[in-house]
Amino acid sequence: MLIQQTSISLADTLRLRRQQLANLIDFPAILWSGSNSSRNFPANSFPFRASSHFLYFAGLPLSQAAIRLEAGKLELFMDDPSPGSALWHGEMPTREEIAEKIGADAARPMAELESWLQDAATLAVQDAATWTQQSQLLNRWVLPQSPPQGIDLELAKAIVSLRLTHDEAALTQLRKAAAVTVEAHKAGMAATPQAKLEAEVRAAMEGVIIAHNMTTSYNSIVTVHGEVLHNEQYHHPLQPGDLLLADVGAETETGWAGDVTRTWPVSGKFSSTQRDIYNVVLAAHDACIAKIQPGVEYADIHLLAAMVIAEGLVELDILQGNPQDLVESDAHALFFPHGIGHLLV
Repeated sequence: MLIQQTSISLADTLRLRRQQLANLIDFPAILWSGSNSSRNFPANSFPFRASSHFLYFAGLPLSQAAIRLEAGKLELFMDDPSPGSALWHGEMPTREEIAEKIGADAARPMAELESWLQDAATLAVQDAATWTQQSQLLNRWVLPQSPPQGIDLELAKAIVSLRLTHDEAALTQLRKAAAVTVEAHKAGMAATPQAKLEAEVRAAMEGVIIAHNMTTSYNSIVTVHGEVLHNEQYHHPLQPGDLLLADVGAETETGWAGDVTRTWPVSGKFSSTQRDIYNVVLAAHDACIAKIQPGVEYADIHLLAAMVIAEGLVELDILQGNPQDLVESDAHALFFPHGIGHLLV
């Protein structure tokens, strides 16, 4: 698996990103990375996943850190590792070493952040400890379940605008995630004939991802009950005649994600009815890809898929009527209750 590497350094990539942000906003922004969330007791935590917005501008999955962005400059706020941390986690880089790697203009202890918050915008993170800290320090509610307001909304719009077009570093990461995701799906297909349970296929797929030192982008869906959209149960036996749906993606260390869904027959061969349905879905898939280009709206691609599916189901006598009328009345949604997909960040 060969991935073309970008020649620009991490620090240079991040400098370019924050300069682009500075062209869109005229106020400082503070982005928190987030912190570990505990499972059943404080020392046993869930795997840490830094905020995507923080990762985009800081470049490293740092825990309990924040960055201040203003006029194209970046200031890093985080504490150095405690003297005893090496025993538990190994030698960790210092704040200054991290600052040099990401091209920070200054590096300060976390305790100093409070002095640099005036007129700053931010975006909420997911863990309660951090968004509570955000709300307290900024003296306003910053909640992940509430839409941003004021300068926070301006910051969100600016970041969305930036991230609609990927730089070469981002594309390299996305290609890595996509390549490993493809290998995982191939491994799942290869494992299916010998597998007795869905869990065994899931294990084969996630094993590929872990072997590339990546994580899953989301909880894997590997199921013979694909009619349940987010089915995260893996105990069902695999039987000849079943179709197995796998929605599995790989995520790189810096948070760039793959997301692929495929369906294949457990026996290795579709029945005639299964093949008919598969070909309808494939026709919608191919038509949408052919239509995608700059300036085309997401909704138009979705409606194209709906129309192709409706036409196919009419041809198979599963639906009756005019395909256009069926789409307008949402009759196709009985078989296509979701969208064609979603953006990747």
